[in-house]
Amino acid sequence: MAFRQDKIGDFSGAATTNVTANMVCMLSMLTWAAGFPAAEMLLDTWNPLALIAARFAIAVTFLVPVWAMIEGPEAVLRARWGRASIVGGIGFGAGAYLILLGQSISDPVTVTIVAASMPAVAAGLEVLFDGRKLRLPFVLGIALAIVGGLIATGANIREGSTGLGALLALVSVVLFGWGSRAAVKDFPELTVLGQTTATLAGGMVFTGVTFGIVWMLGLSSGISAPVDNTQLGYLILYALGSMALSQLLWIMGIGRLGIALAAVHINAAPFYVMLLVVAMGGLWNWWQAFGAALVGLGVVVSQRRRI
Repeated sequence: MAFRQDKIGDFSGAATTNVTANMVCMLSMLTWAAGFPAAEMLLDTWNPLALIAARFAIAVTFLVPVWAMIEGPEAVLRARWGRASIVGGIGFGAGAYLILLGQSISDPVTVTIVAASMPAVAAGLEVLFDGRKLRLPFVLGIALAIVGGLIATGANIREGSTGLGALLALVSVVLFGWGSRAAVKDFPELTVLGQTTATLAGGMVFTGVTFGIVWMLGLSSGISAPVDNTQLGYLILYALGSMALSQLLWIMGIGRLGIALAAVHINAAPFYVMLLVVAMGGLWNWWQAFGAALVGLGVVVSQRRRI
């Protein structure tokens, strides 16, 4: 699908070549990775589901007025909010919740291993829905990205568990891949900003309603301590940088590369987290750097027409 260029605010000019589109995907993963340290601090006092719901709510509350100011209120009102609620609610809202639930009943290693399969899942979606041909460079690039992602995360397959937790994590990956593709394919009439905002709003509805039900049933609390200025700063970074901006760049990259090629970049996220940790005084990890290099090689190989 080509980016629309008839409206201000579609951000399409930044992705006129595959090289630029890959840079956009890298920036998306870098801004997404920036949220991990913030989330770690917030989870000391926030219930995970409450934090996800708040993250969606802040991102959407910021993006809707920006969308209206750039493209006009009519563009917001004309959006197919029903369809966007389904795509965003299932793809992003349910996807975020299921991976959290999968981790809670298994372990972080299992979720990490399953999440590294995202490029393969995305490729399967394109084969199923878009008729993509599985050529050797593409398959080899996906394989390199998966291996590199496992190395970059430091996951040891022998330490992971199987069962319901792994299944929930896999369903989450499939839903996120489906939602990411649908955000672009199902809304050709919207700009990138519109596609991002409308579908994130669907995620906000799902996570907000889910948390409300869980809270009313007394199955979960919200926040165990008052939100101070420090927590507020982390929350804004987590919602606006790591979700609103990251998702905007992500949808932009998918529009140019497709979900399968864009998904290869996801497996480099642990390396970006490590870079941020190093910037804050942490230690350099050569093993993670090697894993990221394999992911980078996978990006290059998967987009070659022949070897």
